[in-house]
Amino acid sequence: MRQYEIAVIPGDGIGKEVVPAATDVLDAIAEVHGGISFKYTSFPWSCDYYEQHGKMMPDDGLRTLQNFEAIFLGAVGDPQRVPDHVSLWGLLIKIRREFEQVINIRPAKYFRGLASPLLKPNDFDLLVVRENSEGEYSEIGGRIHKGADEIAIQNAVFTRKGTERAIRYAFELAQKRRGHVTSATKSNGIVYSMPFWDEVFKDVSKEYPDVKTTATHIDALSAFFVTKPHVFDVVVASNLFGDILTDIGAAIMGSIGIAPAANINLNGKFPSMFEPVHGSAPDIAGQGIANPIGQIWTAKMMLDHLGHQEMGQHLLNVVEDVTHSGVKTGDIGGTATTQEVTQEILKRLKR
Repeated sequence: MRQYEIAVIPGDGIGKEVVPAATDVLDAIAEVHGGISFKYTSFPWSCDYYEQHGKMMPDDGLRTLQNFEAIFLGAVGDPQRVPDHVSLWGLLIKIRREFEQVINIRPAKYFRGLASPLLKPNDFDLLVVRENSEGEYSEIGGRIHKGADEIAIQNAVFTRKGTERAIRYAFELAQKRRGHVTSATKSNGIVYSMPFWDEVFKDVSKEYPDVKTTATHIDALSAFFVTKPHVFDVVVASNLFGDILTDIGAAIMGSIGIAPAANINLNGKFPSMFEPVHGSAPDIAGQGIANPIGQIWTAKMMLDHLGHQEMGQHLLNVVEDVTHSGVKTGDIGGTATTQEVTQEILKRLKR
């Protein structure tokens, strides 16, 4: 029996409700398939923790997390109590950056039982690979002067190493999927970083002659996500462009509440981290109506990362069956509670 040591950070808001639901589901799928189990260690790091300690996590928090095999995160943020830039940079982004989680992966697909806002959603199934460590989200810049002369400077940083590894990761994934990579660019308007991105994309593509490629400007690409998402397989994008595209991807599925994400460490020095896209949703926290699918799909991505793709696919199939049967939370047109959706998934897994 292979036991995985998982660090669990429920975080804020609905994270405290959907994380226990997802770990119950993980335990159930492991029991059904056999051969693996999970040992969870939970950490209370959150905006509650910040109010008590003046920081989002203890000073030795990263050292504590370092020896786990994966990090399972619920949600971070409560802007009424702690500014977002404090909560995110003090926990989520701190883990991403210092654990060298340089790749962010977010899927979007036509989800059975979900009403997509698209008139003709067809059967799209795409994957966005987002560079997760630099680009437009660099910490280089500053502000000077005050009043009418005030200046804010934000520098985007693109290294060949960082750009190349994100693009190469996308090509590797495409070889296992439908063999097509689309690059998000804006070289007609951003005159240094995007032509550089295009050059690296072209160089890497030569190593994968069996993979078809397209380069599309981000404005047009955003529109195509709405008008023809079914034409995309793997899309690779910079930090900002990937962030924008993946929210569009969640929207065309029918709800940001079901969208998962993975932050991947490639060098094996640190654990990867898995989190849903939906955030902490403080407006519905504690009501028992949060959609657990985003966290459960995130658990599926963690299974994939740990090498249990068949188990992960089984889990996602069951979740889609449950949604298709009409057992859904209110945000996607149903009346079920968090617990009712989770219990239905557990019941079908154990059949």
